[in-house]
Amino acid sequence: MNSGHNRFDSLAFRYAGLADLLEKQIRSGTFRAGDRLPSIRDLRAQTGLSVSTVYHTFIELEKRGLIQPRERSGYFVRPLLEGLLPAPQPPVWRLAPRKVSVNDLAFTLVEAMGDPGILQLGGALIAPELLPLKEIGSILKGATLAQLEAGLAGYEHYLGQAELRRQIARRLAPLCGPVRPEQLVITNGCIEAVALGLKAATQPGQTVLVESPTFPWFLQLIEDLNLHALEVPADPQSGLDLEVLERSVREHDVKACILVANFNNPLGFVLDNGKKQAMVERLNALNVPIIEDDVYGELHFSPSRPLPLKAFDRKGLVLYCSSFSKSLSPGLRVGWIMAGGYFDRVRRLKTNQAISAPGLTQWAAARYLRGGSFDRHLRGLRTHLKNQVGNTALAIARYFPKGTKISSPQGGLTLWVELDPRVDSLELFRRALEKRIAVMPGAICASGKAYRHCIRVSCGLPYSERIDRGLETLAALARSLAS
Repeated sequence: MNSGHNRFDSLAFRYAGLADLLEKQIRSGTFRAGDRLPSIRDLRAQTGLSVSTVYHTFIELEKRGLIQPRERSGYFVRPLLEGLLPAPQPPVWRLAPRKVSVNDLAFTLVEAMGDPGILQLGGALIAPELLPLKEIGSILKGATLAQLEAGLAGYEHYLGQAELRRQIARRLAPLCGPVRPEQLVITNGCIEAVALGLKAATQPGQTVLVESPTFPWFLQLIEDLNLHALEVPADPQSGLDLEVLERSVREHDVKACILVANFNNPLGFVLDNGKKQAMVERLNALNVPIIEDDVYGELHFSPSRPLPLKAFDRKGLVLYCSSFSKSLSPGLRVGWIMAGGYFDRVRRLKTNQAISAPGLTQWAAARYLRGGSFDRHLRGLRTHLKNQVGNTALAIARYFPKGTKISSPQGGLTLWVELDPRVDSLELFRRALEKRIAVMPGAICASGKAYRHCIRVSCGLPYSERIDRGLETLAALARSLAS
């Protein structure tokens, strides 16, 4: 009896020791998210341990949430997205509408996005090799002369190419209920869709509520349209507080809200359905329109796609905006808006500023969607992004100074990082750019100074030694600025 108990203790000791060693290698980056661990046979040969011990090691690592089995393929490292570092906390300030101005460094960041010699950790770009560009290229190459002439010589329908709108409507129907193609207006990307929605729902001098921190180009739109911004701090894990949201709308005569409920940019949170429904119902009751940006909605790490706010709209007050820029191809410049009760106004605004979006790229997008491979592509893309976000988060936890805080997104491709309060993200941006590394300084994500010590890190590129070294360099720069 005692002998059997001792054998069990000895086995547990051996597999726990090997599990600890492998966990250390995972957390140090020797094995990265998505990597296949050595097989049971290989580990047995390397360690001299029994098959049973190695098998129990894998079971232990699975219990620790570090690996996952794939049928007939072995064990693979899971992305570590939670519990690596504390989550950032939302700041507190006196809420008041204000005129906003986007820092000129935002344009420097855009310029850096076009430089292949710069490590792109700033712009939310997805690596070309993760997108179906060859398939889209083949579609364009296969176009007949008549199709090319039609796309190049004439104007497309002012609402957008009919087949493209049909394909988008089919994809939206399971999320939002029946959608008719004629409810959609095709735009040049999601930003134009948001701009059209904002113009349709507001008049100069009025107040627009935005989550804070926010996507800098939302602030630029508000500035350019001569609007006031009411920046309401959002929790990196749960988003806006509903009571604060409703009180802010009432007290400050808010005329519209720009909201990102699915994988918020830059914080990464996703609202649960109950909160989404309550949010829409409260704003519907106040007759306040929502301009919803759902460009990251398809990039979920969980098995199912989250519903947009539009799914809970009963009054036509949610102007739903999205695009294929993050999921298919940014170069196609294909976005759309489903404007609900503001459709006529949006249609008029669209034809005033551009009679139609480019027809050839719309045709290519429609042909690709009709081919039926988009969902298969998305499954692979989500796996890549989840691994890349996990590897980047783990490197930040490994290299950055003590006290660093980080978001835990469940989708999308960005991480929000809170540094030592002594770190000026604008100076960090400048010093990093000198070393050919681009990040987004948190200072440009709000009009005040609350996020001056924060940065947004993009994870759209496959993790590599270059990215690992770049993050180590960023950590050293942050450490020097805090000293």
